[in-house]
Amino acid sequence: MPRRALFFITALVLALHWLVLHGVPLAWDTPRSPSATRAFSTRSIPPPSPPAPVGTAPAPPDKATPPAARAPKPKPKGPARKAPRPQNPAEVAQPSPPTAEPPPEPAIDQARATDQPADATSPPGNGNTEVADATTAGSPSAPGDTGTLPAAAPASAPANAPPDDTPTGAGVDISPPGAASAHAGQGASTTPPPVRLPAPTRLAYDVSGQAKKLSYSARAELLWQHDGSHYEARQEVSLFLLGSRSQKSVGQITPQGLAPERFSDRARSEQAAHFDQAKGRVTFSANTPEAAVGPGAQDRLSIFIQLGALLAGDPERFTPGTQITLTTVSARSADRWTFTVEGPETLELPAGSTPTLKLQRLPRRDYDQKAELWVAPALGYLPVRIKLTQANGDFADLRLRGSSAP
Repeated sequence: MPRRALFFITALVLALHWLVLHGVPLAWDTPRSPSATRAFSTRSIPPPSPPAPVGTAPAPPDKATPPAARAPKPKPKGPARKAPRPQNPAEVAQPSPPTAEPPPEPAIDQARATDQPADATSPPGNGNTEVADATTAGSPSAPGDTGTLPAAAPASAPANAPPDDTPTGAGVDISPPGAASAHAGQGASTTPPPVRLPAPTRLAYDVSGQAKKLSYSARAELLWQHDGSHYEARQEVSLFLLGSRSQKSVGQITPQGLAPERFSDRARSEQAAHFDQAKGRVTFSANTPEAAVGPGAQDRLSIFIQLGALLAGDPERFTPGTQITLTTVSARSADRWTFTVEGPETLELPAGSTPTLKLQRLPRRDYDQKAELWVAPALGYLPVRIKLTQANGDFADLRLRGSSAP
């Protein structure tokens, strides 16, 4: 009996650990949108009454009444028009027998059309079920979305999409404080800024957070390596007795910084995005629609390094309030992200007191993710703290525990 109880407790603990890892946000995961569950409302429609059989006499009236005179059939005033010749020669030009008018379709809740968000995405931490985003102007709708927009809202401009979205094929926009929104590209500088890449480093983090209402603690590592012409970045989050989830970015180093070639996300299985920098396109192993990407586009791991390299290249340019907008690619989609420079902060981390510069990405829609990033000038502007908060309150907070040579 004690052995059975011990076996049952062990199985329960492992199941809870699996549930937590399944929900760990990692490297700017995109949360599931409200459209993942569609609500339908229907109404019952009684079937039409069957027509009376031909030749059946009507029921006799209560009192005898003289039968009504049968009205003569009106004569046609002219010859009947000939039916137009069908364009399909195989079509038979015989009139079909009269049929009863079908009942109207069941009423569908209008929320199915009006509440469709611009992008449908995966649950936090699941690298296998994320659905393609369609957040930019002209991008296709998410696969499997059979809802239609109401007539008043064109399909190319959903009513709930922000008016200042720009195509993912745009380049890097840097807007000084007080300038027009960088989404629209007004008041923003598109001149390639100087960059300064950090030295190869291994960063270790303590992770705390909440996933699916369960609190958890974990360890994470970010490994950054390059040889001056090519780079590799790898981030991994591990949970005891359960395994890990990792993301990897490889590509070239250019005068403008990182140029990703492949980004992969592995949990239970691997999905990847492949960049064609010459054609300005990115394709996905999940067979989601390819996307256009402009100069300076990053993936959801290389963006950690690229943002720091921009700040290190010209620190005086990035005063508090400056916005940096660039295309960011996941394993299944691409989107335009804007980060705002918040200002200097000194953090008390497991690694010790650390002066940092904070950047923040605020949600643009109700289901967007809030992302906070702290980079340390003493470490070449590498990230020493990353906090990701989902719309449902789940979060992951990575805090630097130590750094070393790779």
